[in-house]
Amino acid sequence: MIRSRLAAARVATMLLFLASGASYATWGIHIPTIKARFGLSDAALSVAMFAVAGGAIVTLKPLGAWVARHGSGRASVLGALAFALSLAAIMLIPGFIALLPVLVLFGICNAAYDVAMNAQAATVETAYGKPIMSGFHGMFSLGGMLGAALGGTLVAGGLDPLWHCIGMAVITAAIALGSARVLLPDQPAAPASVAQRGQAQRWLLLVGGLAFLGLVGEGAMYDWSTIYMQETVQATPYWVGWGYAVFSAGMALGRFGGDALRARLGAQRLLTWSGWVGLAGILLALAWPATLPALLGFTLMGLGAANLVPIFFVAASRLDGVSPAEGIASVARLAYVGMLLGPVLIGGIAHLSSLRLALGVVAVCVASIALVGPRTLGSRLETPPR
Repeated sequence: MIRSRLAAARVATMLLFLASGASYATWGIHIPTIKARFGLSDAALSVAMFAVAGGAIVTLKPLGAWVARHGSGRASVLGALAFALSLAAIMLIPGFIALLPVLVLFGICNAAYDVAMNAQAATVETAYGKPIMSGFHGMFSLGGMLGAALGGTLVAGGLDPLWHCIGMAVITAAIALGSARVLLPDQPAAPASVAQRGQAQRWLLLVGGLAFLGLVGEGAMYDWSTIYMQETVQATPYWVGWGYAVFSAGMALGRFGGDALRARLGAQRLLTWSGWVGLAGILLALAWPATLPALLGFTLMGLGAANLVPIFFVAASRLDGVSPAEGIASVARLAYVGMLLGPVLIGGIAHLSSLRLALGVVAVCVASIALVGPRTLGSRLETPPR
C-alpha cells in the first residue's frame, strides 16, 4: 500500500481518537450543569450516568456486528456524526425524564464510535506491520485533557453550555467528514471452523475478563482519586485535583511511549510490567498517604494502566473467524462493565470500612493482570498482523 495513503489514514484515525476524547470530556464537564439545571439529587444523577453506560453495554454486541458489516472506516464516520448530534442534543432537552432516553442514545452512539475507530486503528496497525495502537489511545487521552481544560475555561468565562456542546459537535463532525476518504478498508476475517470460532469466543472471554479488571482500576482512579486526596491524604485545596491530573498524565505518557515498548518487549512482557508498575503505584499511594507520595503513586498507576486496553484490543482484533470489530466489541463490553461497576464497588467498600482499604481492590486487580494475564493469554498476545 502506498506510504502516503497509510500516513493519511493514520493521521485521520488519530484525529478521530482526539475528537472522541474531547467530546466525551465535554459531557463530563457538563454533568454538574445537568445536575444544577434539573435540581437532581446524587441518586438521580447516578441514574443519568448509568443511562449513558447502560446504553453502551447493552448494545455493544450488535454494534460490533454493525461495524463489521459496514466496515470500520464508514462506521467510524457514521458513529462520529451520530455521537456529535447526540452530544448537541443533550443541552436541548427541557426535562429530566425526557433527557434519559437521549443519554441512552448518547451512550449507544459513543459505543458505536468507540468500536469503529478502534477497529480502524487495528486495520491501520496491521497495514503498518508494527505497533501503533497505543499512540491512538494516547490521542484519546490528550483529547480528554484538552477538552476538559479548554472547555472548562470557556464555560468559566461565560460560554453557554448549549453553544459549547454544539461547537464540539461541529468539530467532531468536521473531523469525521474530513477523514472519510482516507480511512482504510478492513481485511476480511479469515475463515474458521465451528471449533475454531468457539475457541476464539472463549479466548475473547478471557481477554474481556482481564479488560474488566483493568477498567475497574481505571474507573476507580478517575472517580475516587480526588476524594482520596481530599479525605485520606488531607491535601490542601490546591493539590486535591492533582490526583486525577497526574493519573491522566501518566496514562497519556504511557500510551505515547507504549508502541515503542511493545515493539521492544513484546505484548506479554509489556502486560506483565504494566501490572507491576500499576501495583507499585497504588501500593505507594495507599501505604504512604501524604501529598507527594500519593501523587507519585497515582502517576505510576497511570503509567501501568496506560497500555492495558490497547494490548487487549489488538489481541481481540486478530482472531481467525472473528472480525476485528466483533472481537473488540466483545472485549469492550466487559471492559465497560468494569468501568461502570468499579467505582460503585469502591464506594460500597469505603462505606463499610474506609476508602484506603477500598482502593486495595485496585491493587488486587492490577496484581491479577500481572500474574494471570501473560500466563493465561500466552503467545496468542503476539499473534502477528493478518
